[in-house]
Order: sequence, then C-alpha cells, then structure tokens
Amino acid sequence: MRFARSRRGLRLKTVDSCFQDLKESRLVEETFTVDEVSEVLSGLQAVVYSEVESELINTAHTNVLLLRQLFSQAEKWYLKLQTDISELENRELLEQVAEFEKAEFTSSNKKPVLDTLKPKLAPLNEGGTELLNKEIERLQEENEKLKSRLKTIEIQATQALDEKSKLERALRDLQLDQGNQKDFIKAQDLNDLENTVAALKSEFQKTLNDKTENQKSLEENLATAKHDLLRVQEQLSMAEKELDKKFQQTAAYRNMKEILTRKNDQIKDLRRRLAKYEPED
Repeated sequence: MRFARSRRGLRLKTVDSCFQDLKESRLVEETFTVDEVSEVLSGLQAVVYSEVESELINTAHTNVLLLRQLFSQAEKWYLKLQTDISELENRELLEQVAEFEKAEFTSSNKKPVLDTLKPKLAPLNEGGTELLNKEIERLQEENEKLKSRLKTIEIQATQALDEKSKLERALRDLQLDQGNQKDFIKAQDLNDLENTVAALKSEFQKTLNDKTENQKSLEENLATAKHDLLRVQEQLSMAEKELDKKFQQTAAYRNMKEILTRKNDQIKDLRRRLAKYEPED
C-alpha cells in the first residue's frame, strides 16, 4: 500500500503539472476564441489521457509481478491458492481497505499504539512445514499403495496372458495327437477325448473371459498411473519366469498329461493285440 500510495502521488503531481504547464504556456491572453479553447482542451485531454493510461497499465503490470512472486513461493511449498475475482468489486471490503489506508497513513511520524500489539505471522521456517511434511508423507503412502495394487493387477494380467498362451499350445498339441491316434482309438475312446477337449475349450474360454475383464480393469488403472508401471516392469519379468515353472505344476497340465498317458497306453495295447493277428512274412 505504501508503494501504491507513492506511485499514485507521483502520478497526481504529474497531472497537476500538466494543468500548471498549460496555464503558464497557453493562458497568457485575456480572451480566447472557441477554436482556441477547444484546441487547448484537446491538447490537455491528450496529455492527461496518456498519463492516466500509463499509470493504469503500470499498476496492472505491477500487480501481475507481485502475484507472480506469491505464486512462485506457493508452488515451491506445494500450496494450493484460491482466488475470488468477484471480491475485487466488493464495495464493503473496498471501503474497509480505504479506512485502513486512511488510518495507517494519517500521520507519517505517529504510529498507533494498537499497531504494536497486532499479532504477526511467524516466518515459514523448518518448524512451520510440519503440516506440509505430513501431507507429503500421506501422499507417498498412497503412492506406495497404488504401486502395490498396480503390481498385483499387472501380475494377474501377465498370468492371464501366460495361461492363455499355454492353454492354446496345449490344445493344439492335443488336437495334433488326436489326429495321429484317430485310426487306432475306438469310437468310445474318441468320444471321451472329444469331450475332454470340449471341456478344456470351455475352461479356456471361461478363463479367457475372466482374464479379459481383469485386463480391462488393468487398462483403466494403467491410464492414471502409467509412470508407476515403468518401475515394476523389471519385477514382472522375474515373475514371468517364475510363472513358467509353476504352470507345469497346475491341475490342468497334470490332467492333460494323465489323459495322454492313458491314451498312449491304450494305443500300445491295441498295437500288441493287432500284432497277434498280422500274418508273418
């Protein structure tokens, strides 16, 4: 307010000097014509207009620089500032500011007694950042929880993709073995094998649908926390290798292996039985 008051005083003096210069330089005769008066007023208007415009522009730019300093400090301390432009036209508040300015600058040498008793804000030092530090710690904890959740979802998605790939390969191998053994397996055994394949397909489709839903959920989470996923990619690679080892211990793999072993035994038995009836050369 002192700075603004000083600038305002200088500009008012400049305006006064414009009128004073006009009086001293142009108002030297006793009578003037209408055209002369119009010319004098037009020149005065241009000068005063320029001075007022310059002061208004300078005031606006000065306020911008002041706000820039405050915003820079707030950004440094991770503070959120809110402004209400409508309050700038609040006549009651403007009158209070005017009264405050009038009370503060009534006398340049006399200071009110109450001014010495006004409480002042403590400087923002290391002790004043306790709330800020707590907020940072809370955000860090939330970030860790989010990373843990993303890690779990990513692992589930990786497991779904790996199981899908494994089941597809196992299904192709099973179908290939089925084609090679079709001429040697009885009709009933073939039906059993087809039923097993159908059951595997159904289980695979169900697993695929479940994992697809998990993938959609993962994509929604990954869109908001993409930078956190980059930190866990290396851990996911290790988990992927571990999953390859664990798959061989799954129930689906053991079931398929038992089915193939049983069918191979049946084929060997059929071959031995057929060999008894083949004519010798």
